[in-house]
Amino acid sequence: MIKLIKKIAISFAILAFGVSANAATILKTETHFGAATPSGEIATQFAKDVETYTKGSIKIELFHSAAVTGKAPEVFNSARSGIIDCDMTGGAYQTGKNAAFQFAGDIMGGYETPYQQYDWLNSGGRAALNKLYNKYDMEFIGWWIPGQESLISAKPLRGIADLKDWKFRSPPGMETEIFAALGAKPIVMDFGEVPTALQTGVIDGADYSALANNVATGLYDTNKHASYPGFHSMPADHLACNKKKWDSLSASDKEGIKKAMEKAAMSVTKLMETKNAEAVKELKAKGVTLHNFSKGDRAKFRTAAMQSWEQWKTKTPEAKDLIESHITYMKKIGLIK
Repeated sequence: MIKLIKKIAISFAILAFGVSANAATILKTETHFGAATPSGEIATQFAKDVETYTKGSIKIELFHSAAVTGKAPEVFNSARSGIIDCDMTGGAYQTGKNAAFQFAGDIMGGYETPYQQYDWLNSGGRAALNKLYNKYDMEFIGWWIPGQESLISAKPLRGIADLKDWKFRSPPGMETEIFAALGAKPIVMDFGEVPTALQTGVIDGADYSALANNVATGLYDTNKHASYPGFHSMPADHLACNKKKWDSLSASDKEGIKKAMEKAAMSVTKLMETKNAEAVKELKAKGVTLHNFSKGDRAKFRTAAMQSWEQWKTKTPEAKDLIESHITYMKKIGLIK
């Protein structure tokens, strides 16, 4: 009887060990996008794809709307400290830590399409980014890039000349420097203040998001001008994970996660292309004029941006390294000389 009990106990122990050995690793991952938004839905699909590509070895426990941390800029810190495992917000939120994060999130005046920026990433850019991310105990995994943003304006924006004395809502940082150098008058304010500021003439326009997202604000109902295709800003959202956690994963699981992120990246980019095309038709029907800056004016904007980049190079060694990496690649593909 005692031998039988021992055999049963051993059998249960072996079974328990097998279950434990095969248990999925849970990665707690947080995004600032709401679950019902297009980007939030793609994040949900990313979580499903990770489980598929890793054959169930990795499961993503996804938190939308910064549900754990509360604020998008703090999600990175939550992952870094181990409260969660991975951050799906954006590098530019961390510019206060290190100026180099600006060039991990929005290379203003730089690439013209998401595909150019993805190519930089896959041509040595990922290693360059991880020199920065690893310094903060994080591993950069990948980007998803919706595409160029469009400006909202009550006045025509036919080119650089129309930026003179153009008062517009701007995010803080490098964008204010670039536009001010071109004669505009950027005013930093929360986007919630924009409708009243436009109605009262405090500002003439605003920088907010991609054309399709701008349409959803309703601001083009009374402000009949937009820049499209955009030229000035193309933010990238990232997947970045706690480095210690990332290093604990198997090589095959890492590849599965990267594959899922690459799929999410293409999904976001293609989706926004479609949504923007639909927005163009809608806005033209409403009498909104879409202004496409000439090649010469785009070059002028890039020149002003590059002057700002030179100043940002001096802020940190990591900023200098990333900026020079981007410039080298832009020269290679003929964007700059």
